[in-house]
Amino acid sequence: MSVGTGRARGAQDAPHAPRHGEATELGVDPDELPDGLVIADERGQVVCFNAAAERITAVPAEEALGQRLEKALPLEDLEGRRWWQLTDPYGGLAIRQRQPERNLLLPGGREVLVSARYVRAEPTGPVRRVVVSLRDTEARRRTERSHAELIATVAHELRSPLTSVKGFTATLLAKWERFTDDQKRLMLETVDADADRVTRLIAELLDISRIDSGRLEVRRQPVDIGAAVGRHIQAYVAAGQPADRFLLRLEQPLPALWADPDKIDQVLSNLLENAVRHGEGTVTIDITATRSPREGEDTGTSVTVSDEGPGIPEESMNRVFTRFWRGSKRGGTGLGLYIVKGIVEAHGGTITVGRGPQGGAEFRFTLPVAAPAYLT
Repeated sequence: MSVGTGRARGAQDAPHAPRHGEATELGVDPDELPDGLVIADERGQVVCFNAAAERITAVPAEEALGQRLEKALPLEDLEGRRWWQLTDPYGGLAIRQRQPERNLLLPGGREVLVSARYVRAEPTGPVRRVVVSLRDTEARRRTERSHAELIATVAHELRSPLTSVKGFTATLLAKWERFTDDQKRLMLETVDADADRVTRLIAELLDISRIDSGRLEVRRQPVDIGAAVGRHIQAYVAAGQPADRFLLRLEQPLPALWADPDKIDQVLSNLLENAVRHGEGTVTIDITATRSPREGEDTGTSVTVSDEGPGIPEESMNRVFTRFWRGSKRGGTGLGLYIVKGIVEAHGGTITVGRGPQGGAEFRFTLPVAAPAYLT
């Protein structure tokens, strides 16, 4: 019998190789594993080479099976030294049980993450099997690139307000008596605005960290979603936007909404800001109940924000909620919609983007009926 399907040598060739029957009893087929799996017997011959190992190494299983481990999997460290000679799994320390994961090189210089386990019948007995796990580094590289891009973006966004704060405070300290009260007030108001900008950026970073780690907490309280939208509209009107630019349509009755009011405010603020800054014409906010098509009962609350601008290009729709997406206009960190999606999903809801009735962008998020925090 063999491990996997056509990817292991027969039991008569490798008496101590894992049997297909054992794998079947566990419900595990090596070819179904997401990581590469290579197993060598007590003689150092490869008895298992699964499909992921084939993909990662570009070596057919038929060529690897039966070969010596160091030949089937010729790994080198980043300094060009042969890894199997360095680690010597069969002749090394008898108390060694494993090799921790590290970056190694395949022929051609391709990088791969490798870890190994030495299986012994007795704690200090001879090695019966060497089990090697292989992982492609591409996923890690994508994560590292994303982190590097985040750091670069944050550094760039922080530099401007901090430079302004430093410049104005240094000027005020050095030449305080030379400025009028109005000039001093203008400088301090600028410093205050830049400090708020830095605070918002730090809050965004903390939100991203919590979203990525699954630690974004939602404290549910009763939320009057219509009143919350109304407050944002009033703030825009007070800041100089014409009142007739906003149209709020509120369906009644609405189901009771239990959500985190601060985080819902954050979602509304971001969506309305996008519509005002990047859209044109009337910004329409529709608040409706969502109902089950079967029972006809209210299952949640939906909020749709649409504008009459040029909208979002069709080819960009699938990237709107990713990090650093800024659309056609520059400005900002490009993290807002990524955070919005994380907040909505933390509430168990969904958010979509499309084209509105007047051709502009349309964002729609739905929050399900939920219990308050003290009951969850």
